[in-house]
Amino acid sequence: MPREVLNSIKVHSVKFNPMRTKYIFVTGGVISTLGKGITTSAIATLLESKGYKVTCVKCDAYVNIDAGTMNPTEHGEVFVTSDGVETDQDVGNYERFLHRSLSRVNYLTTGQVYQKVIERERNLEYGGRCVEVVPHVPEEVIRRLKEAAKRDDADIVIAEIGGTVGEYQNVLFLEADRLLKRESPDDVINMHVSYLPIPKSVGEMKSKPVQYSIRTLQSTGIQPEFVIARAERSLDDKRKEKIAVFGNVSYENIISNPDVASIYEIPLLFASDHLAEKIVKALRMPKASSSSRFGLTKWEHLARRIKNVRTPVRVGIVGKYFDTGEFILEDSYISVIEAIKHAAWRLNRKPEVQWLDSQEFETSSRALAKLNNFHAIIVPGGFGSRGVLGKIRAIEYARRRKIPYLGLCYGMQLAVVEFARNVLGKPRAHTEEIDSKTSDPVIHILPEQKQLMAKKQYGASMRLGSYECALTNGSLARSLYKKSVIHERHRHRYELNNKYREELENRGMSISGVNRERNLAEIVELKNHPFFVGVQFHPEFQSRPLEPHPLFLGLVKAGDGRV
Repeated sequence: MPREVLNSIKVHSVKFNPMRTKYIFVTGGVISTLGKGITTSAIATLLESKGYKVTCVKCDAYVNIDAGTMNPTEHGEVFVTSDGVETDQDVGNYERFLHRSLSRVNYLTTGQVYQKVIERERNLEYGGRCVEVVPHVPEEVIRRLKEAAKRDDADIVIAEIGGTVGEYQNVLFLEADRLLKRESPDDVINMHVSYLPIPKSVGEMKSKPVQYSIRTLQSTGIQPEFVIARAERSLDDKRKEKIAVFGNVSYENIISNPDVASIYEIPLLFASDHLAEKIVKALRMPKASSSSRFGLTKWEHLARRIKNVRTPVRVGIVGKYFDTGEFILEDSYISVIEAIKHAAWRLNRKPEVQWLDSQEFETSSRALAKLNNFHAIIVPGGFGSRGVLGKIRAIEYARRRKIPYLGLCYGMQLAVVEFARNVLGKPRAHTEEIDSKTSDPVIHILPEQKQLMAKKQYGASMRLGSYECALTNGSLARSLYKKSVIHERHRHRYELNNKYREELENRGMSISGVNRERNLAEIVELKNHPFFVGVQFHPEFQSRPLEPHPLFLGLVKAGDGRV
């Protein structure tokens, strides 16, 4: 590459201070869905336990500007940050492990990067030079990583590069990795997460796929300092030696990452291999001057509790994302599932989650009877008409049979629809999302959302991010949160129609949470029911393994011993 091109790399970058911030790039090899996001989160947890300030950034190779327009059955859950960015589900993992909120600087896509480069070109910010894919696109990636470091005041930035090495899509992120390493070689390291299969016909763990994925990474100009070896069981010395010799990686820096019962054991697994100390040494970092908010002791207590709980709590999730198998379904609702686990473990219960296809309830009253087998029922967020009648029937069953119920976003809206139909006597009551001509639009679209939809402005245009909600004194919500004002995250276009609020409350559906700025109903609950709560927001996004969300704690506690 010509010297003048190399020199141009620093033109638009935030000035890099090699004495301040360090960078760890996490790449994957062999197969997707290895758990790079969990690995990244666990490493961040480990380094923070040593007193360092750590932030994580997900680098998604999609040309999409954000994850908001992606189908959850294909891409997984859309996780929303407090500042309203629709991100990949791995950002949710980062938040759960770091126990703090992240923001727009912690998520970047190829689309965002190209959009910014083109914007700069149009504004003549490149000084008349030809704008090229390399170095200007990787340069923008580097600038954003440094922006995340500055925004989060981080000692260490861990950048997870989506996909696997060898794919065309993530080449420019790898190029950013290589160029930043060239700029400050003592302040950048690479961790390669790769897979060792154990073919059933052989019964022996094979390291050759890892060797090839390392070679592929090396072909981009990147030499990993660490290899995180994913496999069904722990790595033996023979396999470590092979990876060390053929991958040109230090034997001590090959870290075994076998399957474990809970993802929250992984920081402890890495700690047993002294991974944090090895990273600090590789990055030539001084000893941290600050203390950790969450040391590993609390993670050890959590891991023991998870292993020792015996009494089950069965929670049924009534949803519609079932077409592509249980694995994808779990990805679609990952924050809900984790929030259930956090609450169950805190209450010394073993979480047992079962998927319930709402379409099954549309044609079979007998199918509804299976709801009696659960301690609690959840209807999560979602969009569209498929399975809606089944959800409404399940909600009615939970209301009449006194089964603890939590409705999240769409689950809250459909709870209002069900109540209006069967208690207020309005059989045609509906949400305008499904029936725009309903005579009783108890759920209607916000005026500004109607305008956006008419213009087909879908991306990043919903009511997104954290909003204030004032809680009614004496309500169940107030007693669970133990505060009068809360802030929760939203992702929706439709709201409870205020024209029906008085009628709903007169018949027993209390509006216990309100956004005072716009007088929008945020929480509904029923009296004379052990637990029936619907929320317009997504509380699951703010649940943490060491700090369970109060609504999920309330749901699990209400269901305890019911069956």
